Amino acid sequence: MSSPVLAAGGGGAACEEDANLREPLLANGDSGALATVVVANAHGSGGGGVKVKGAVKTKDGYWVDDVHKLDARSSAADLESGSERPLLFSNKKVKASLLYPYRVLIVIRLVAVFLFIGWRIKHHNSDVMWFWAASVAGDIWFAFSWLLYQLPKYNPIKRTPDLAALRRHNDDDQPDGGSILPGIDIVVTTADPVSEPVLYTMNCVLSILAVDYPVDRYTCYLADDSGALILYEALVKTADFSALWVPFCRKHSVEPRAPESYFEKEGMIYTGRSPSDLFVKDYQHVRREYEKFKVRLETLPRIIQERSDVYNNCARASEPKASTGPKEASNNVTALNFDRVDARLPMLVYVSREKSPSYEHNKKAGALNAQLRISALLSNAPFFINFDCDHYINNSQALRAAMCFFLDPREGGSTAFVQSPQRFENVDPTDRYGNHNRVFFDGVMYALNGLQGPTYLGTGCMFRRLALYGVDPPRWRPDEIMVDSNRFGNSMPFLNSVLAALKQERRIAPPEIDEAFRAEMTMVVSSSYDDQGTDWGRGTGYIYNIATEDIVTGYRIHGQGWLSMYCTMEVDAFRGTAPINLTERLYQIIRWSGGSLEVFFSPYNPLFSGRRLHLIQRAVYLNFTIYPVTSLFILLYAFCPAMWLIPDEILIQKPFTRYVVYVTIVVALIHIIGALEIKWAGVTWRDWWRNEQFFMTASLSAYPTALLHMVVKPLTGKGIHFRVTSKQTTAEEDDDKYADMYEMRWVPMLIPVAVVLFSNVMAIGVAMGKTVVYGGSWPPERRGHAALGLLFNVWMMAMLQPFALAVMGRWSKRPAILLVLLPVAFVVVMLVYICVHAILIKFLPFIVI
Repeated sequence: MSSPVLAAGGGGAACEEDANLREPLLANGDSGALATVVVANAHGSGGGGVKVKGAVKTKDGYWVDDVHKLDARSSAADLESGSERPLLFSNKKVKASLLYPYRVLIVIRLVAVFLFIGWRIKHHNSDVMWFWAASVAGDIWFAFSWLLYQLPKYNPIKRTPDLAALRRHNDDDQPDGGSILPGIDIVVTTADPVSEPVLYTMNCVLSILAVDYPVDRYTCYLADDSGALILYEALVKTADFSALWVPFCRKHSVEPRAPESYFEKEGMIYTGRSPSDLFVKDYQHVRREYEKFKVRLETLPRIIQERSDVYNNCARASEPKASTGPKEASNNVTALNFDRVDARLPMLVYVSREKSPSYEHNKKAGALNAQLRISALLSNAPFFINFDCDHYINNSQALRAAMCFFLDPREGGSTAFVQSPQRFENVDPTDRYGNHNRVFFDGVMYALNGLQGPTYLGTGCMFRRLALYGVDPPRWRPDEIMVDSNRFGNSMPFLNSVLAALKQERRIAPPEIDEAFRAEMTMVVSSSYDDQGTDWGRGTGYIYNIATEDIVTGYRIHGQGWLSMYCTMEVDAFRGTAPINLTERLYQIIRWSGGSLEVFFSPYNPLFSGRRLHLIQRAVYLNFTIYPVTSLFILLYAFCPAMWLIPDEILIQKPFTRYVVYVTIVVALIHIIGALEIKWAGVTWRDWWRNEQFFMTASLSAYPTALLHMVVKPLTGKGIHFRVTSKQTTAEEDDDKYADMYEMRWVPMLIPVAVVLFSNVMAIGVAMGKTVVYGGSWPPERRGHAALGLLFNVWMMAMLQPFALAVMGRWSKRPAILLVLLPVAFVVVMLVYICVHAILIKFLPFIVI
């Protein structure tokens, strides 16, 4: 068992020798910029020329300001006595000239779908009645699913934080020159130092340590659920390097403050006050030290192994202790002039919880609940935010931006969490597998802003601690709240921390850590603490026994009546890495979709739970939990091309021409609505098209696999397997940074989509062959049916284009080659069909194909 260790920062024995890492200090408030400079040589290997560059502003051409009056229900509780606080965020709504046509088209399509389904039921004439019945059921399901998806979009809202107003009220207007911003506990979770590279994790930590927020108001926790010694030692080295990196960031106001992302980009923007030549000198020095830091991290596995071998070969009586080896001499800080810069750091804590085979450790949700408890003992900040280790703070103002929503006098007191969009920077320029998912992050989430708010997305989300504890929002909160061991466990220090949190108190300095307190920390962080008849994982903290703890935790909080906000910034608040390998991407989708299905079959079913959930918000969560079912009917339609391989003409619906016309109208309306939607969402046609393509691939692979898991779960007792998605790339062995995208590992779930792709190639080739053989003898009506049917085949091929590229492997580096290979495949199949037909006519004339 590993107990919590203060790796750096306040109150830890591990850093008693350095007062600067222990004493809290206000962050450097000088964030004004006199100039914006771009480093001409980002690698620091030359003279380091610089140039001035103007700021670029985001265009909101389809949005207008929406001024709301103060909500009387919340303003009385939120306004300070004697004075009103300023409004800290602005609302924008879609322009009426775009929004009303958008709404009208939705109604028109809804009517068209009802007419289409009614027509199909009335004209129940088909060559295969069972297929007709299944397809009608599919159309009804498609209509229902689309309605659930479209309902919340009737009133999209964009919310933008006002950082200047927040700074004036909480920093500049304070008589003592300090800050009254509330405290934040920041948690970075990691579970595998191999699949989640250590360098990514340490960059996340460095971006947090350098964020623009008062140093005595936040604490960074590294939650190592792997218990790997390499992560502990890497964190110690990171704390050492941060003594150089953090003041450098504050002195020059550099962005972003994750060094790997900062140094790897050409033309990094600098917004500091120092002369350009001084900046370049500092830049080059920090760049060199960062390269040395990376080498130290890379050599850690070897050093740890060598140290372990030496220890194992020696008969030592003393217990081994974690160590980074001899202290390296460093003049990192003294080499630069930080005289007028705040060079001290926030508290940094390493935590590795106990895992016992006799207890369920509940994966990421269990790790977050353990962090929630131990952070309550050490810092007990009223706000709590978690990051996956492959994400980092891309905008140093991100924490302040989230605080704009919590401290706003309108609905701040009723806001449980603030979610920021997930952005990724390792995705290929064409976004082949829809990793950016902008249709969701910039469409659906804006729509949810007009309801109770967005759902929790697993990372980059700041919570109010009370909401995580299961406390009701102010409107429904009783005068007395029970804080007992049956709900929170039997640790008295933790119960006292809950009482302090209810009073919105926050410990400014970390507590004295003696053996008794260390024992309490060890107890609350262990997996066995949850199994002592408490409410953890049910009504308190993050929810257990569901693969997607994020969706169900957000649902539980919304069901209590809390609100949430979606925070977008001109410069992305957070960024991360995505699995650009198709197999890894689909494994991620299996966990998400399977976890969503688990929610539907759990006590958190949106149909029956959540007593204070808004009606349309309930529909949103219902859609989140049942959308994988759509894949069953997509599979049904996807295998239609196989009918080309049957000699006789088979019509799914008669009259077929009218059926195709109806289908064309219904599908065309979706695209017209999408054309308006991408305008107010701010996404591109390519974003929208990639979203459609990947949904098709997932519907033929990942979603059916998730459904299969749910079918066998009652028999096996096992739900969706939690699998850490590998973010490791092959870029180190290949000059192409997207080399990992071309590597596809074949797994069983890819069989259906591969069969559909192959059957479409066969169907188009056979259709061409039949045209050559029978074209002259077919009546015009049948030729028309064939042409209409062939359109569906071509459409399916277009939808499966990313999967076809994945099959090609490294050949797909030149996607245009597909335009050559597919026609060749069609012609080959056509020729094979003609030859086989000729042979059968000559030798077996009674067989018709």
